[in-house]
Amino acid sequence: MQAPPRVAVIGAGAAGLAAVKALRDAAVPTVCFETTDQVGGLWVYGAPDSPAYRTLHLNTSRGRTQFADHPMPTDWPDYPDHRRVAGYLADYADRFGLGEDIRLRHTVEQVTRDSAGTWTVTARGPDGPVEVTVDAVVVANGHNRVPRLPDPAYPGTCTAEQIHSHDYRGPEQLAGRRVLVVGGGNSAMDIAVDASYAATRTLLSLRRGVWVVPKYLLGRPSDTLNGALARRLPWRLRQRISQTMLTATVGSPARYGLPAPTHGFLQDHPTLSDGLLSRLTHGDVEARPGVAALDGDRVEFTDGRSDSVDLIVWCTGYRVDVPFLDPALLGGGADTLPLYRHVFHPDAPGLSFVGLMQSTGSAFPLVEAQAKLIAANLAGRYALPDEDRQRAVCRAELRAATARWGQRRPAMRVDFDVYLAELTRELAAGTRRVGAGQ
Repeated sequence: MQAPPRVAVIGAGAAGLAAVKALRDAAVPTVCFETTDQVGGLWVYGAPDSPAYRTLHLNTSRGRTQFADHPMPTDWPDYPDHRRVAGYLADYADRFGLGEDIRLRHTVEQVTRDSAGTWTVTARGPDGPVEVTVDAVVVANGHNRVPRLPDPAYPGTCTAEQIHSHDYRGPEQLAGRRVLVVGGGNSAMDIAVDASYAATRTLLSLRRGVWVVPKYLLGRPSDTLNGALARRLPWRLRQRISQTMLTATVGSPARYGLPAPTHGFLQDHPTLSDGLLSRLTHGDVEARPGVAALDGDRVEFTDGRSDSVDLIVWCTGYRVDVPFLDPALLGGGADTLPLYRHVFHPDAPGLSFVGLMQSTGSAFPLVEAQAKLIAANLAGRYALPDEDRQRAVCRAELRAATARWGQRRPAMRVDFDVYLAELTRELAAGTRRVGAGQ
């Protein structure tokens, strides 16, 4: 009987831990490299490259975020804070003995593939370089590590202090200052709410409208409502129902002084915030449109207004970075990479990714399902379709994603419930392919 392949997993955040767990369950020999001195990835407050800030909480509910193999405690709040989530991931690693396969303080510097299809992973550890040869590589290094600033930069010069949300740690950085927060994602809303209590003035600039969803609707965590619909209805119908419900219960974003969204609900990553709308209605956060130019300590906006600020917090997202892979394997960039089922590289057998996606819901259940698919493949229990079929599926998925999400990273976009169900079906289909000898 052929020995199972040896696998290298890169990263020990939620995605990497799920991969190590699935591979251990499938009895596939594994080594995992993690740059920091503990597992947990971005949820570890104060860890190198972690964007966690002191007021960070889940923006998806506990029941919709937990791993199926490791439920969160039932006495936890619906939206736990980062300390609980980091502890939960550490407990996950301890419970399943994942630490035996994880090399902490090892930074992967290069991953190469030879003509025979064998992979070499070179890492730098506390005792110097380490090199391992493996049959497969699972990339799970996350994509919220490298800050992305406006490019091109806004015209003019700025004398106000500027930071990216990646460098934000707590409200003390905002205290007593005139703060401008730029962005429409979850971090922007959290930081604007923090500033509204600590700063002397808080401005929130959005160049385009977003749908702001309270964390509770109709007395329940809001993501559970759409989840119930997703299992029964196509997304266009879910969109109409959800958007009608949101408008009836909360009102349109324009009611709060925010730009009106030009896209329908469920056509971008949802922005969840309980506090922002309240702070807007009380005048503690003032909405502004997009930035037009910078002039000393003044910021000019696209509607002609200008305001003096002491601090600009750019909540402008992250650049997907996989620095250890040959750029030829990444094509036009990791965020445009066509992966079969958002997991398998069609042109590089043995190379797969966990977590290289942007979900309408939580990531944890999805990376868990992706990891199980990879483990089944490497254990010989799941077979991929032929390369032509993989590429055809990638093209069809990209067309559908572009029609729904436009040019906002369509190759990475997934609908949480639909994708989770798709991975279940894919595992069953690949199992049948094994039985049929394909």
